[in-house]
Amino acid sequence: MFSRVGILFLLLTSTCTNFGIAFTQARLINRLSLVHRGGSTETISQETRTNREETEYYDAGQVTLQDPAQSRGPLRILFLSSDTGGGHRASAESLAKQFQTHYPGSTYNLLDVWSEDGVWPYKTLVESYKHLSAHPRQWQFLYHLSNTLPWEILTDLHSRITCERRIRKRIATYNPDVIVSVHPAMQYTPLVAARKLSKATGKKIPFFTVVTDLGAAHCTWFQKKPDKMYVASERIRKLAKRRGRTPDERIVMTGLPIRPEFAIQAEKMGDRTCVEGQAYRKKIKEMLNLDPDRPVVLLMGGGEGVGNLDKLVDELYYDFVKQGVDATVCVICGRNIKLEQGLTERNWDAVLKGDHKKLKKRHFLKRLFRRNRSKRMEEAMDRSLDQQDEPRPKGKVAVVGLGFVSNIADYMVAADILVSKAGPGTIAEAAAVGLPVMLTSFLPGQEAGNVDFVIEHRFGDFISAKEPEEMAQEVTSWLQDQELMVNMSKAAQRTGQPTAAADIVHDIGAITHTWMALNGAVELDMSKVN
Repeated sequence: MFSRVGILFLLLTSTCTNFGIAFTQARLINRLSLVHRGGSTETISQETRTNREETEYYDAGQVTLQDPAQSRGPLRILFLSSDTGGGHRASAESLAKQFQTHYPGSTYNLLDVWSEDGVWPYKTLVESYKHLSAHPRQWQFLYHLSNTLPWEILTDLHSRITCERRIRKRIATYNPDVIVSVHPAMQYTPLVAARKLSKATGKKIPFFTVVTDLGAAHCTWFQKKPDKMYVASERIRKLAKRRGRTPDERIVMTGLPIRPEFAIQAEKMGDRTCVEGQAYRKKIKEMLNLDPDRPVVLLMGGGEGVGNLDKLVDELYYDFVKQGVDATVCVICGRNIKLEQGLTERNWDAVLKGDHKKLKKRHFLKRLFRRNRSKRMEEAMDRSLDQQDEPRPKGKVAVVGLGFVSNIADYMVAADILVSKAGPGTIAEAAAVGLPVMLTSFLPGQEAGNVDFVIEHRFGDFISAKEPEEMAQEVTSWLQDQELMVNMSKAAQRTGQPTAAADIVHDIGAITHTWMALNGAVELDMSKVN
């Protein structure tokens, strides 16, 4: 009974709010047009403060200052995120760097509202994720159970009742100019808290959502009225409209925010398949002490160096040597010191003499039920399998084990193929520099959509790390087909958005400065926060 009443109340509240949008938006645009005609922002701010009760705090995102010179002051940014995987924090830090570049003097903080002010079970978010990510079946069950409307309504109501007030007070202590959420669990209740804070204090704090998934996303990402929502793919845009009923005008297709080094490298390299691009890549290989004339296969398993990398490296080495492919295999071991030392000390002759399964062509049923690999990839794989027993000179293969590296953009430029788990940030960074990818694992749930994203855009494939022989054979077939490699690289470049972080920051900055002009000198009055 309570749930029905609560749902009805929310629907009635939403309907009543919508009636005021057209009127208040028209008033807001008229005020902003004064700036374009040379009017005073102080006059606008005074009028806004005088008529604050008529201002629609929830509908901020459709107008920006007309004069770019008025949108360059420093900002106080509050990022909402949590350490449930490295991608959310990485996205926040990528955006933070762009804010500091384009709005000098800007400062930022990262806040996990649930760890600070959540009740059980929300305050266990980080520890629960660590457990569930190590037990994929449990994660899959909980992900799909929670990705439903009844669950969403229940958790929204419960978290709002139990945590909203404390979250509102916590946000107020930061006195932000803008809030940017980069985590699906930090949408509904923090958004409610920000709106209430704005109403209570008279200072509008715009709230933006940056979705950090590529091909699939949890329903909790999507709310009807953030100021703007930035998404990386058409798949996510459709999800936002269907699951969150987010209006088209509030959704911006930008790509995933990635580290600024990738935009720099993408600009310097240009098209990696052209003469100039190839020359630049050779220069980067030399700088990294890699053979400039050999293709490079880059293996990554995350910061902990996981993902069955040991076996994958052995099979790649074996296939390259046996099928006459000269190559350098670079392995980012992260903090896995044992793996790095093992690669340095490995007896590679013993690897060649070891037990390796001989592959055959996939039969019809296996092709039918696997993901939609391109016809060209299938042909390259079949051709490589047909030629695997032909006599040929042994390939010259070097294996380089690396620890935790900070210049990953350089290594991705140098690489010809990336072998990695299906993290959205890694995929977006690879696409930004036109790098084909072989995915070997994913966390069931949202990361399954990342696999589909890569395959649909034709710049990679997925073969489980549990099938290392097949993975190695397909990577070998790619290196033996230069036309396929060119096609995949161009497909990756068409998909990549190296300047996404800067594009997002410019848009957020302009809208935030609009509200700062309307707010005038208003600061948060903590006495009004209750």
